[in-house]
Amino acid sequence: MKSRILVAAVGIPALLYVVLAAPPFVMLIALAILAGVGAMELQRCVSGAERRYLELVGISGGYTAMTVWWTYYHQETLEAVLLTETLVFFAIAVFEGGRVKFSQIMAGFFGSVAIGWSFASFLRLEASGIHRAYLLLPFILSFACDTFAFFAGITLGKHKLAPKVSPKKTIEGSVGGLLGNVLCGLLFVWVMDRFFGGSAIGYGPMALLALLCGVVAQVGDLSFSLIKREFGIKDYGHLFLAHGGVLDRFDSVLFAAPVIEIIFSFL
Repeated sequence: MKSRILVAAVGIPALLYVVLAAPPFVMLIALAILAGVGAMELQRCVSGAERRYLELVGISGGYTAMTVWWTYYHQETLEAVLLTETLVFFAIAVFEGGRVKFSQIMAGFFGSVAIGWSFASFLRLEASGIHRAYLLLPFILSFACDTFAFFAGITLGKHKLAPKVSPKKTIEGSVGGLLGNVLCGLLFVWVMDRFFGGSAIGYGPMALLALLCGVVAQVGDLSFSLIKREFGIKDYGHLFLAHGGVLDRFDSVLFAAPVIEIIFSFL
């Protein structure tokens, strides 16, 4: 509990500063670091201790950080980056003579491309010109769902949601998470209307967006839990102490952020 309080006391103000007040290049650096660490965590999970060097040869962490930067500044040449990554991944596998497995190649590719692109969603949202408060939505509509699902599951949970993937999660907790997401989404609209001159999205659309993000966030959470269970680990890392690593803390955010970016592109 002490470590969780410590992480919250340091992490929440840092998050608010980076998202709401910091220059874009500070956000870029922070997202690139998170993405790089997340990709290395994924590679470590899949490869194990015998292939720790895969984390350092650039097929995960370094390329992921570059992907965040590239998708923000040079989206038109992203295809060349993806082609280069593919060649690098398989060149290392060929050089290793079969000791690098296909699952490890895919972990490197997914870690660099998908995680980097997802974290870059915040930069693309910021560049669109909307109020920076909306950059908090991926966090709000992920963390709120997780928090409400946790307490609803403890108090009301009886029916297992996905027992082979995450035995503690329940259907009642899932529903509680969705309802909590809607509540927090509507509260966000009220705050924007009351204190920031109006919201870019109304109460009805926000309720629908919160429900969608709640579903997506839970799929993201269960997806990364599925990977952990397959490879027999408890946490991806210990960067956030008792909260685990980047992929433990931001698994839902990685799924919700691109969804919010796409929805807002139509508003």
